Amino acid sequence: MARYEDLPYRSCVGMMLLNPKGLVFIGRRVGGTELIDPAHVWQMPQGGIDPGEDYWEAAQRELLEETNARSIEKLAEATDWFTYDIPRMIAGRSWKGRYRGQRQKWFAIRFTGDDSEINVASPAGHKAEFVDWRWEPMQNLPNLVVPFKRPVYERVVKEFSRFAGE
Repeated sequence: MARYEDLPYRSCVGMMLLNPKGLVFIGRRVGGTELIDPAHVWQMPQGGIDPGEDYWEAAQRELLEETNARSIEKLAEATDWFTYDIPRMIAGRSWKGRYRGQRQKWFAIRFTGDDSEINVASPAGHKAEFVDWRWEPMQNLPNLVVPFKRPVYERVVKEFSRFAGE
């Protein structure tokens, strides 16, 4: 197995889904190796980019697969890629030990549908990533996510703060 420092980052997209009031969708994770802290189990949707896939198309696909949200409008795309390293103690278990973390392209997306459209239990026929969800004020997001993702969430909040609700 490659040394942790030599492992690449997994390319993926992250989606900040905002309702008309400027609150952000967060989902409570089903489980997985990234849940190292039971007090920080919430996150925004995110997922891998398929080879050759357009980033916005990947964001739409992943959002549908994780939330069932179809009524959406793209508000903005982050200018930079944001990266995080997963803790060494879980690196061998996450993504079959192939990556040291993620390199993420983030999108701010307006949800224009009714809350009943969101279905995390069986989103678009895919395996559930979340067991629960809620709308949360944007400024609270960094304190709800696992600590190793916090710097990315702080950057995402800063990048998209103009879309925040009161």
